Amino acid sequence: MATALCALMTAPAAQTADKDEDKPVRYEAPGEVHAPSPDPDIRAWHDLTYDRKPPRPTPGKDYGYNPETGVFTHPKATPLVKDAPSFTGQLSYWDQNSYTKNVTVLGFYNEVMSAGHTWQNIVDFDGRRYMYVAGSRNLGVYDITDPRDVKLVHLKGTHVVGEGRNKEPEVNPYAENDMSGAMSIQWSKKLGKYVAVVSHAIPRYGIMDEKLLEPEGVETLKHWKGLKGFQVFAVNSPNPDDWELLATRTTDVSHPDAPNGQQQGSGSLDVPSWFGGKYMFLSAAPDDRYMLTEFPDYLYSAGFQAWDMSDPADPKFVSQFTAPGQILGDPAHEEAYLMNPRAGNRTSWFGSRMPPFLVKPLEKGGKYAFGSMASLGLYVLDLSDPKNMKPVGHVNTAPRFAGTEFDNVDVSQYERTGYVFTNGYPMNDECFEPYKDIWVVDAKDVKNPKIVSKFPRPTPPDEAAFTDYCQRRGSFGPKRPGYHTTQPGKWRQGIIPYAFYNAGVQFFDVSNPLDVKIAGYFVPRFPKKGETPSYSFGNLTYGIYAEYDRNIVWVFTNNGFYAVSSPLLGEPSFEAPKKPWPPKG
Repeated sequence: MATALCALMTAPAAQTADKDEDKPVRYEAPGEVHAPSPDPDIRAWHDLTYDRKPPRPTPGKDYGYNPETGVFTHPKATPLVKDAPSFTGQLSYWDQNSYTKNVTVLGFYNEVMSAGHTWQNIVDFDGRRYMYVAGSRNLGVYDITDPRDVKLVHLKGTHVVGEGRNKEPEVNPYAENDMSGAMSIQWSKKLGKYVAVVSHAIPRYGIMDEKLLEPEGVETLKHWKGLKGFQVFAVNSPNPDDWELLATRTTDVSHPDAPNGQQQGSGSLDVPSWFGGKYMFLSAAPDDRYMLTEFPDYLYSAGFQAWDMSDPADPKFVSQFTAPGQILGDPAHEEAYLMNPRAGNRTSWFGSRMPPFLVKPLEKGGKYAFGSMASLGLYVLDLSDPKNMKPVGHVNTAPRFAGTEFDNVDVSQYERTGYVFTNGYPMNDECFEPYKDIWVVDAKDVKNPKIVSKFPRPTPPDEAAFTDYCQRRGSFGPKRPGYHTTQPGKWRQGIIPYAFYNAGVQFFDVSNPLDVKIAGYFVPRFPKKGETPSYSFGNLTYGIYAEYDRNIVWVFTNNGFYAVSSPLLGEPSFEAPKKPWPPKG
């Protein structure tokens, strides 16, 4: 492993002076010729490789469903698409049945903050439990003290229904270019109150589909008018309108005073890894050099940042972790990038999408973290000196695109077993891509992690009208097991629930990581027409959030959210816990 590259921060910005910038660069596909991209960074990235974008496989010929065996065979490789084809044997309708095993549904609430993805936080105030559900410019605050009788107590933005937003005016609207991103709410001993760190990043959807062909979209994202970074708030009450802004920081650490619109890089992706102590870790590309990624509608390859949060009102940048193969314009990075078999496929995500996953906070004796970096693989990081995030181990697999690879890591069983679990997730509907396994990684020797097994692939119950979940339509594959930094009770030994898109939530028995079994599931119905935007019908169960201190799992779908319980976790509680969350320790 070329560890010497991992902390590079002095490489020059991407240069194209040695190229003829006036010479047209044409991107050709069968039967069409496209105009050159005027963006020098996009042109420099394009010129590194020849076009290896996979052709669209043909259903029934290159992949598909076998009615004799009842098994679906996935394609070997596909491009990222919005119009995945159907196949023989697929249902002709959106299944309205639901299926359960060892799971009880406690309640359903047809509230949707985003039909694509939302982030959750739970905080206890004055004997009541509140859940924050955030998605883009929408934020809902719910009193979930009794999960059988949930009440919306505050809304910023609108509900998302039918073909888009409600026609009513926004409630408590965000300021222009502001939004509610993924956040971590923790107790600050220094301030003696809850503190929220809210991520702000460039958007993934709605700006462009193909960066090679849409220079206006590239320009919009490079000069995004919103914050690229994070904000820190004092959480004075359950109502976000009462929160006090303590600090605003950009992850463009080379230009810390740059105003919105002039900040470079990605901003802070997903939920900050912060437990209320001194150190916080983010997923971020700090500037426009970090552009070695194949993904067609995204610009950046994010690494990891460490920040000093000793004073939440004055966060200080500590260091950046950069993996080999991320920096455009740096010969060593470009060489590492070209050595990756995914280079040139115009499809794969490179770099992190989430911060590194710590086994325990550094302030409580933690040392190692696991960083999922998509096509760059899984890194084991020694964080004992946050000024020098040191890679000590690495593992990768053969390419499996479209979809993301190495997106999430579950470290919940590591101290007990020495194993972690990691997965990518599907991006195309209709199983139009290789299946995304949940890999079992033996990391007892942190310098030599090994993929040793994988989770079983969920199969439908006998009463279903299909024998393979690919037949059910929509997206099929693992997403995430919630968010360990913010879930009440953190995690449970022996059982892990995963959101699984059209297969609902699957409960895995991981008491023996080398022999994982499916112990239960809740597979909800698909939405009916008008319950969610048509473009999002296939995005059924995109997330879960577990209350391990009350044995309740929240299941988030594109047409509402469910509260469920399971004997696999224990008896559910319908009262606020005696010990408030987050802990005030």
